[in-house]
Amino acid sequence: MRLYEFEGKQLFKKFKIPVMESRLASNPDDVYNAVSELNIPVVLKSQVLTGGRGKAGGIQFAEGANEARTKAAELFKLTIKDFPVEKVLIEPKVEITQEYYIGITIDRAKYKLVVIASGEGGVDIEETAEKSPDRIVKFPLSIDEDLYTFDALLVAKKIGIPQVLIKEGASIIQNLLKMFKAYDAKLAEINPLVLTSDNQLIAADARVSLDDDAAFRHKDLDKFNITLRHEEGEMTEREKQATEWGIPYLDLDGNIGMFPGGAGFGIMGNDFIHHFGGKPANFMDSGGGPSPERIAKMLVLLEENPNVKVIFGARFGGISRCDDFAKGVLMFLNDHGLTKPMVFRMTGNMWQEGVRLFEEAKTANPDMFKQIEFHGIETPIEEISKRAVELAQEVGA
Repeated sequence: MRLYEFEGKQLFKKFKIPVMESRLASNPDDVYNAVSELNIPVVLKSQVLTGGRGKAGGIQFAEGANEARTKAAELFKLTIKDFPVEKVLIEPKVEITQEYYIGITIDRAKYKLVVIASGEGGVDIEETAEKSPDRIVKFPLSIDEDLYTFDALLVAKKIGIPQVLIKEGASIIQNLLKMFKAYDAKLAEINPLVLTSDNQLIAADARVSLDDDAAFRHKDLDKFNITLRHEEGEMTEREKQATEWGIPYLDLDGNIGMFPGGAGFGIMGNDFIHHFGGKPANFMDSGGGPSPERIAKMLVLLEENPNVKVIFGARFGGISRCDDFAKGVLMFLNDHGLTKPMVFRMTGNMWQEGVRLFEEAKTANPDMFKQIEFHGIETPIEEISKRAVELAQEVGA
């Protein structure tokens, strides 16, 4: 659950991490009023839940209120990586003499937290790690381990924070870790932490991602108007609909609609599609023992997705019965209809009954199955995966 920059900075302030005075605006007139009040040169920062806003023109500078309003009008017209700019953060323009990077994340391979720091901030930390790994400082910690002051001082010293500010730098690192733990974060970055010309350390940007599964533990987030949201941005309309129906669903950037059984089978299906040269349009999970109504709604999500050219289904009946799966598909076909090719396979619990239901329905209404290929255990899933990719290529051509 990624936070906007202004939300991350609200949490920073709570943990005594220095940030600049700021104003939040929802339209150009709000920007004009805020800059008039500040009466100093400012930076206007688009608030979007993705990176790359600087390269996209999402950060602008203005010397006064009139210029700020003009530039804000252009910012509010921007869409950055599919995210429209709906809010702009206004902060004083400062003279920067040095930029640092401070971050905390989870090392999932080692089951540890890791403090990451560098004397080169304001750039992609992955790029720095690749090109100049010697300029990255890493300090691993167990989840219940504190970062002692002498360790934080050592990190601050290694990244080149001036001696007169080294205690303050160490405090910022420690407080970022406290915030990370307090809010069950998955990532907390200050990039950059800037050293200004008047010798202050300020968190010039905030990237914070919280664990949405732990959000129920943090009722105080309501005070900051921080609400549950998609990991990298607001939910798409289909994701919102799926959530309302109780279906785990995530839009991806491919054109093959994934219609799986459980999450494990869904992940495997996505891997097969990638392996044979296709691109999944989504991830989805039916859950254990889904009703025919739930199955039908899963197909509605794919049928109404304009990016989906072909639907690929793979059902392994365990707790979930294949005859219920077949009933759900038939419910969808009768109530909604299908306009796209679909290929799927059933095996496991009651698969023969599921195939029988399809065969009977096809005999009664052949036209309904013109674009559907269904298979049982006799056809390997690899063949079904390849067929879905072939169909997608044919439709694309």
